[in-house]
Amino acid sequence: MSLKLGVPSKGRLMDKTFSWFEKRGITLSRSGSDREYAGKVDGIDGVSLILLSAGEIPRELAAGRIHLGVTGTDLVHEKLPRWEQQVEEVSPLGFGKADLIIATPACWVDVETLDDLDAAAAAFRKTHGHRLRIATKYHRLVREFLTDAGVADYTLVDSQGATEGTVVNETAEAIADITSTGETLRANHLKILSDGLILQSQATLWRSRVASYGDQEKAVLSDLLDRLR
Repeated sequence: MSLKLGVPSKGRLMDKTFSWFEKRGITLSRSGSDREYAGKVDGIDGVSLILLSAGEIPRELAAGRIHLGVTGTDLVHEKLPRWEQQVEEVSPLGFGKADLIIATPACWVDVETLDDLDAAAAAFRKTHGHRLRIATKYHRLVREFLTDAGVADYTLVDSQGATEGTVVNETAEAIADITSTGETLRANHLKILSDGLILQSQATLWRSRVASYGDQEKAVLSDLLDRLR
């Protein structure tokens, strides 16, 4: 057995994760071609590297198939109900920062807050005979947030493409999405509600609470965490 570490398999998240570990004396590398999803760990014994999509890592941690994983706060909170029982935050990594927000058309001059959105949603349903549509990939987080805020008369529509484009394409009236600079929102004539911040996210190292830890894994984990801290 070895301690299994899951990291994002491509892009800037993978590169920055590799760099973060390297600064702490542990070198992660991909084995062979870009199509292979196994990797190599140098600088510490007893750790094996598994390359996964960032969206798969919460599920693998919750199933106990990996012991440690790097993925965004947003994905853990969205994909794992009662996430605190399944995973533990080890360390935020300081990159991949983004905010999950609610945004509406910039031309909605009377809609600046969640209360305004609630009123607009009620008026929209009265006028159009159906509920105001909010496009998102984050159904659970958005539904919980809007319920807590007392917003009703909306429906969530799934967005698997460019969420910001759904309003201009008339498949939604508002959106809930991740943004880092806000430039894409502005380019699509959208504005963030003043109290519309749902979650601040960043790349984070998580430990599975449900994975099996023998004496060897516990010793390697202790050594690794000492090195990383």
